Amino acid sequence: MKKLLLLLFILFLIPFANAQDIKLNGTISAENNQIKNVSDPTEAQDAVTKAYIDALIATLQSQIDDLHPNSGYISYGDQVWTVKNAKMVTYRDGTPIPKVNNYQTWQNLTTGAWCYYNNDITKGKLYNWYAVMGIHDTNPNTPNKEFAPEGWHVPSDAEWTTLEEYLIANGYNYDDATTGNTTTGNNIAKAMASTTGWNSSTAAGAPGNATSLNNSSNFNAFPEGYRDEYGNFNYEGSEAFFWSSDEDDFYEARFRYLFFSYSGLGRNHYYKQYGFSVRFVRD
Repeated sequence: MKKLLLLLFILFLIPFANAQDIKLNGTISAENNQIKNVSDPTEAQDAVTKAYIDALIATLQSQIDDLHPNSGYISYGDQVWTVKNAKMVTYRDGTPIPKVNNYQTWQNLTTGAWCYYNNDITKGKLYNWYAVMGIHDTNPNTPNKEFAPEGWHVPSDAEWTTLEEYLIANGYNYDDATTGNTTTGNNIAKAMASTTGWNSSTAAGAPGNATSLNNSSNFNAFPEGYRDEYGNFNYEGSEAFFWSSDEDDFYEARFRYLFFSYSGLGRNHYYKQYGFSVRFVRD
């Protein structure tokens, strides 16, 4: 009953709003009550409260981003790429991807697996190519799983090439006195590399040279290193490796890489047992 009476009272006052000169800009109303504008506070204590809430929201969003494998992405032309490495521990349908620490077990795998670099939980996650392709058992008649979350997929070799060509054509090649602002060739490593983690190099345009100038493209490739077909860990600080979804033959698959002393985005193929980082592209 009280709520009904309050509603009727408010409706009664609406026709008199203009007569009372009530403004929605933070000024004083006829009853000497300030109309609060939460998006643009007029009082110091309200501004402090807003700043606190904004900072809290930013902190919570950052924590969510760290937990979610696909939070944080960027458009390059018609493509949308994640700018963080995959952190998947299950396939899309919830089936677990086995975590394999033992080097002998790793080298004999023909199904999907992941590990931390050097089995250190503070390092990034590495995946063999079987995980990338959703090969979760040894039965050839079993359908493969989806590795990427809904709406995303592991980039093909051709999609990596599309990204490479976009960066070259749009001013992300390394510039120096000899190359100028080129839109040909492949000198995009520095623009793709993170600003931390790289071994030092004196090579022009290399990720390891003047690392604070890296990452102009915001791709943020970190040198996680890799796990080889024998289960050994190598090249942390020197290289960032990323699988593509394309196999080269029965034994090997294609990937892209950045090297601390090389100015280009590299392309090669290695055994499917290798453990590399993974990025996603939006469907």
